[in-house]
Amino acid sequence: MTEQKVAVIGCGVWGRNIVRNFYNLNVLEIVCDLDENNLQKVTEQYPGVKVTRDFHDIINNKEITGVCVVTPSHTHYKMVKAMLEAGKNVYVEKPISTVADEARDLSQLAHNKGLVLMVGHLLLYHPAVNRLKMLIEEGVLGDIVYAQSDRLNVNYFKNDRSVMWDLAPHDVSMMSYVTGKEPVSVISAIGCSSEQNDIMDITHIGIQFEDGMIGQISDSWITPRKHVQLLVRGTKATAILDDTVAEDKLVIYDNFKKDTLQNITLDYLEIEPLKLECQHFINCCATGSKARSDGDNGFMVTQILEEAEKLMLGDKVKELDKVDFALSRTKKEVIK
Repeated sequence: MTEQKVAVIGCGVWGRNIVRNFYNLNVLEIVCDLDENNLQKVTEQYPGVKVTRDFHDIINNKEITGVCVVTPSHTHYKMVKAMLEAGKNVYVEKPISTVADEARDLSQLAHNKGLVLMVGHLLLYHPAVNRLKMLIEEGVLGDIVYAQSDRLNVNYFKNDRSVMWDLAPHDVSMMSYVTGKEPVSVISAIGCSSEQNDIMDITHIGIQFEDGMIGQISDSWITPRKHVQLLVRGTKATAILDDTVAEDKLVIYDNFKKDTLQNITLDYLEIEPLKLECQHFINCCATGSKARSDGDNGFMVTQILEEAEKLMLGDKVKELDKVDFALSRTKKEVIK
């Protein structure tokens, strides 16, 4: 088996977690970032890891087998495409892109070159999510008719296209994964801004899935008390998964009997989901296997969210493309 050497592009707040995991998995070769302070922290914390401000150092390094792209979402397309064209396997943070055509192009490019393209839909690697998926496949809930995902928290920077693009990729990918149903179309989508602009920090999306299942997704950047919960209702029973609680993360309720709560024992090791995701990427690179959250999965999510955004904003979507989100933590971009 070929030795795997991984590069990480972007070591900001989330990128540091990915750097840590690949380092602990003994495959981290080099880290790229434009911020010298970020690179200095890498040098201090991870002896032997190379650093650079020029991503061409990664493209030109033939020993690098896999690249993890953890840059702002609007840069994903060009960066991922450059790495795939250089023959590198790629793991890109979600969303793969905010444009469905770009996501399709990247997925097709990876297929054509026989390369691994994996999107950071982290919850597909979460042990509790996979336990729920098993219960659904075993028929414990019956036929699935409805799913609801709420992901409410505070984001003081709001330096992304919207809360939907920041959080909803988790919800759409997880909902489709656990139920085994592909989304068909967006049936409703509304969003608003608590700061009176069109950088939406609250969004609600309704999705029609295969076999008539309806999914509802709510995301927020302004909720002081964190609330992250997935509800899945079948014809027999309803499951609630809440990863924010220390105990009873996954419970099942009988639909037809009052007070019939059943706590599901989660008999798995407490392993960080991100570690499992990084390990999955390494294994895919080594074996050439298809990633669980591959480019096609990334395209599916982007296509649905692009449709939802158009419903929310209409013609203002074109104006949103002009906003410099890197400045949004210090400058309010108002769309008129």
